Amino acid sequence: MGQPAPAFPAALDLLEKGKAIAVFENLDTEEQQELLQSLCSEEILHILENMSPFVGFCHSNRNDKVYLKEVKPGQRLVLPGIDVAIYLDNAATSFPKPESVYRAVDHYLREVGASAGRGAYRRGLQADRLVYAARTALARLFNVPDASRIVFTANATEAINLALKGLLAPGDEVVTSSMEHNAVWRPLKRLERERGVRIRSIKCARDGSLDLKQVEEAVGKGTKMVVTTHASNLTGTLMPVAEIAQIAHRHGVIMMVDAAQTAGAYPIDIQALDIDLLAFTGHKALFGPPGTGGLYIAPHLLPEPLKEGGTGAESLLEEQPPTLPERYEAGTPNTAGLAGLGAGVEFILQEGVEKIQRREKELLRSALEELAAVPHITIYGPRDPEKQMGVISFNLEQIPADEVAYLLDSVYGIMVRTGMHCAPQAHSTVGTLETGAVRMGLGYFNTENDLASLANALKEISREMAR
Repeated sequence: MGQPAPAFPAALDLLEKGKAIAVFENLDTEEQQELLQSLCSEEILHILENMSPFVGFCHSNRNDKVYLKEVKPGQRLVLPGIDVAIYLDNAATSFPKPESVYRAVDHYLREVGASAGRGAYRRGLQADRLVYAARTALARLFNVPDASRIVFTANATEAINLALKGLLAPGDEVVTSSMEHNAVWRPLKRLERERGVRIRSIKCARDGSLDLKQVEEAVGKGTKMVVTTHASNLTGTLMPVAEIAQIAHRHGVIMMVDAAQTAGAYPIDIQALDIDLLAFTGHKALFGPPGTGGLYIAPHLLPEPLKEGGTGAESLLEEQPPTLPERYEAGTPNTAGLAGLGAGVEFILQEGVEKIQRREKELLRSALEELAAVPHITIYGPRDPEKQMGVISFNLEQIPADEVAYLLDSVYGIMVRTGMHCAPQAHSTVGTLETGAVRMGLGYFNTENDLASLANALKEISREMAR
């Protein structure tokens, strides 16, 4: 054991006696630093770990105070230099990733390094195989017969832009919902301005659910495409994509699904669901690194490319080649990211997406039960694990969402997201356009203790702010 840092006497004395300290304030800079150092020492850690109840702390840059508080069962200890925080923003980006993902990225960068699709030498071929492995793993996950119909993009946003801008012509009509992410809404609005594309947006219920009768009424002779999220990134509400696809195809209309929130956490079979276009991102439930994503394109569709450039093959052509995936993958691929994405998808295939779904339902059920016991809370969405993904948005009465998130992070070490979540149409639908909301996104590696910690923290915040 190394030498412990100098201990702040008052803190050390109280910790040894097992007392919880409410707040240390009005300390000068030197005293604050000494206190922080003392709480980092192995001596103090040993004391904290063996206390019941024990004491945790957080230094707030906002009001320059050092908080020490009793840590109840289900809560976590927050110490400087020791990241034991609770990550509940998996709806934005999953964390942590499976260990195999880290190893795959590291292996490519250290041991391979060459560009995929650009060389016939050994390492170039190794890079090719990594990209091919990621593509074929995704094909198995989504039940895609021909893996070449999966084209890689930087994220779901690029995939959606490729599909919309590559297929919609002037005067075409698109049917969509009021729960869409800006990744759908903004490209559509631009196409409305520049190409005269007509948008029919179906207003969903306040819980984010979509009435199929409204879809029947909206889809008509002039409709070219139906575009819907698979699950809302605000409420987690699941859309009935199979039924929507049936309606679309009865009218000869293209069916496109934004699976940013569901791919990897919810079973997706493009043949059973009869999906023509599936946009997905790699960095969420697929456990891949940021900068990865893709688009499945049905065999009867050939969108115009979103970008042009080198493909490593058919270089004599002055336009993008007609063959997939090269037609849509201009430029050097993100081989490091795709190596990680391939490892993430392999992890899902080994675990089983059904097992992952069951675990998320368990966590979601537990989270809803825990949050229901928080005073003055409003929870948005279906509040039903059978009708939503592991995304829950809420507000505490009379406390701004940003303030709640700040306190959760700075005092309790719990990370959530606030604001508009890039989905103002969805916020307008559920009634939070003026206030925003606090959003928690569950992941496969979260635990019931994480959810108990969140609920306990929200109870304390609600109680303290009401004083």
